[in-house]
Parts: sequence; structure tokens; C-alpha cells
Amino acid sequence: MSKAKILVVEDEWIIANDIKDSLISMGYMVSGIAASSDEAMARVEECQPDLVLMDIVLKGQKNGIETVKDIQARYDIPVIYLTAYDNQYLVDQAKLTDNLGYLLKPFKDRELHIAIELALHKRAR
Repeated sequence: MSKAKILVVEDEWIIANDIKDSLISMGYMVSGIAASSDEAMARVEECQPDLVLMDIVLKGQKNGIETVKDIQARYDIPVIYLTAYDNQYLVDQAKLTDNLGYLLKPFKDRELHIAIELALHKRAR
């Protein structure tokens, strides 16, 4: 089985690189890092990842939830939200998208790995 390609959408460069390093150590391929909605859409189109890890707060006009809606309007790519925000409004907005997880930062690598494996398994069925 080939390695899953994962796009990391995170506006904090240090956090994005930490996630990237964790993903590589877990055996995944990182198809790119994006800090804004526009970058994320360009990377999705270019790389066609198997999964997107999406922060909710991004640089630019659109947040992660709006970006997920744009991605899902064009592509069948699963998404897991990675965010520091747990207020009910954002959770309710995230529920309106076809996401496969919502992890609160800081999270452990093991938690991320399990969430990714479950999301990829659900999408493969």
C-alpha cells in the first residue's frame, strides 16, 4: 500500500513544520504546507492529497471552515480539523462540513495518528 499524501494547512510556520515532521515519522508523505485559503486551494489542485489537516484560523480572508467548504465543493478529499479553538460556534460550523475529525491543539502524535488512520479507513470504505 502506498503512503497517504497529506496536506497541512496551518498559518503558524513552527507548528506546521512540527506537524510535517510528525507525519513523516509516522510514514506519511507531506504533499505541502499552506498558510492561507488561497495557498490551500492551489496545493489541493496541484497535489490531490489523500487527506487535509486544516487549522481553523488562517492567514487571509477565509478561515479553515470556509476553505473546507471550497475544497469539498470541488474534490472528494477528507479533512481533519486541527485547532486551538473549542467554542461552540466553531464546533457547530465545523459540523456543517463533511469532516472526519476535530483535534484540539496541543495534541499528541498518537492522537493525530489514530485520527488520520480512522479518517483514511472511513474514506476507503
